[in-house]
Amino acid sequence: MSENAKHKRTMTRRRALVAGGGVVVAAGIGAGAVATASAGSSGKGTSGSSGKSASGEACYRLTSETTEGPYYIDADKIRRDITEDREGIPLTVRLKVIDADTCKPLRNAAVDIWHCDALGIYSGYESLSTGGGGGGGGTPPTDMPTDMPTDMPTDMPSGTPTGTPPTGGPGGGGGGGHEEPTDDKRYLRGTQLTDKQGYVEFKTVFPGWYRGRCVHVHTKVHVGGKMTSTGYEGGHTCHTGQLFFAESAVLDSAKVAPYSTSTTERTTLDDDTIYPGNGTEGGLLTLKYRKGAIAKGVVATLTMGVDPDETHTGTDGGAQPGASASASASS
Repeated sequence: MSENAKHKRTMTRRRALVAGGGVVVAAGIGAGAVATASAGSSGKGTSGSSGKSASGEACYRLTSETTEGPYYIDADKIRRDITEDREGIPLTVRLKVIDADTCKPLRNAAVDIWHCDALGIYSGYESLSTGGGGGGGGTPPTDMPTDMPTDMPTDMPSGTPTGTPPTGGPGGGGGGGHEEPTDDKRYLRGTQLTDKQGYVEFKTVFPGWYRGRCVHVHTKVHVGGKMTSTGYEGGHTCHTGQLFFAESAVLDSAKVAPYSTSTTERTTLDDDTIYPGNGTEGGLLTLKYRKGAIAKGVVATLTMGVDPDETHTGTDGGAQPGASASASASS
């Protein structure tokens, strides 16, 4: 890109950021339905007016960049339905990708999503995931000994460790570096190309939780590549982020099996180390489902503003603007 073009883009972005508000309006909801979209986990919406492009498209600020996490697998499943055999609340994820500079939709961008199942297990990494049952497969062991020793030592060490603590999988909230897959499972992972209006849609299940993280979905946006017989190839990654769920919806999901069987302590949206606390700009989804009947299904929507000229892989080890300082060390 020429220096003149870069200058024009910078000036355009500056105007967009002044005008844009990142406001999401939940509209067209039938009686008895629930809609959540907020700037935090309280469920209270933000107020303000969004900027408008010449075509009337609502302008959005850049969606926050976050860490990729340790469990990304390069796109090799071009599909809309990523559920496979996973049980859980049906979830439809509808994302719109726009150029945050021009507010125009990005056509033929490849959007990845991946997330854990209802009990906190990631496909491809079942042996590393702690899961909701405390074990690699999410189910607590049934062969625990009943004759536990009674002569436990009383001289516990009193010193404070001075070494660097080990990093692990998502159970410890760490492990920002990529891990190599441990199995060939690929459920709850997939890629779709945006249509001419910038939309993609995935069918999946509402994700569960694991130790140290709130409920979330990972996402990437790739541009400049092309579809081949083996998947999407070439181009570059212009956005790496995470999608988040309002606390009220997570509490509703926790009443439904198999989520209700989880024995893992849950991290709230407020206590999460990754969620930047800035609402839709930070990846907070707008959720719609029927009140008292979340088990019937949830529709999650978000417009993501990205810069197609930038590269954001989520693996640079540094916190991104708008994200928490500890984001790069967690999954």
